[in-house]
Amino acid sequence: MTLVTTEFKNKIGWITMDHDAKRNALSFEMLCNLIDALDEMLMRKARVVIIRANKGAKVWSAGFNIEELPRDGRDPLAYDNPLQKVIRAIMDFPAPVIAMAEGSIWGGACNIAFVCDIVIGTKETCLAITPAKIGVPYNTSGILQFIDIIGAHIAKEMFFTADPVPAEKALALGILNHVVPVEELEAFTLKIAEKIKSNSPLSIRVIKEQLNILGNAMPISPQTFEHIDMLRGMAANSKDYLEGLNAFYEKRKPEFKGE
Repeated sequence: MTLVTTEFKNKIGWITMDHDAKRNALSFEMLCNLIDALDEMLMRKARVVIIRANKGAKVWSAGFNIEELPRDGRDPLAYDNPLQKVIRAIMDFPAPVIAMAEGSIWGGACNIAFVCDIVIGTKETCLAITPAKIGVPYNTSGILQFIDIIGAHIAKEMFFTADPVPAEKALALGILNHVVPVEELEAFTLKIAEKIKSNSPLSIRVIKEQLNILGNAMPISPQTFEHIDMLRGMAANSKDYLEGLNAFYEKRKPEFKGE
């Protein structure tokens, strides 16, 4: 069973998350399928890749599949986690990757949308970063990416409150490039993809890599990274983390105690 479908036409690759029953939750299987789809588009030398949900979706992706989070103190978003591999695959892809964001975007799926080169949504699109709802420590690279795109104050509010950011505010913050009527979303996205496709793929590849390198040029000492890892380990081994998972499974509101 594949949870992702692909289409390649006129040098444009389409990657569709196709698991509506689970609201495109980012299970290990879904994430591995996304990596395979990006590898396919790399092999086909796609000039642009568009990541989407099925037409009419209310949720672009519900975020990381909570059922697959570890319960034994291991880092839930370690470097080798499939979510981190998808994020790196998008960033390293030599052509622009567009998130065609029909529906809401939750949790770790925000990170995927944030690292896409262009994000196009509708008035119904909203984004919420939700690890604090279940006591999950977020990975450092993801936080740096959020800070780079929306700044520390907005990132803090999104992480601390876990409230969804509506489309118009996301547009003003630079999270979304465009907000268009839902019935025009696919045509509008394709129009931008066609414009990109007509330009020099080598120039675009080089500029994308330049932008990524410059965007990641924030120096952090080894001691700082060790301190951050220690903080994340505290959260991953906490009672609050287990309480968040148990509350999810038991379909109740968690009772966090800061322990």
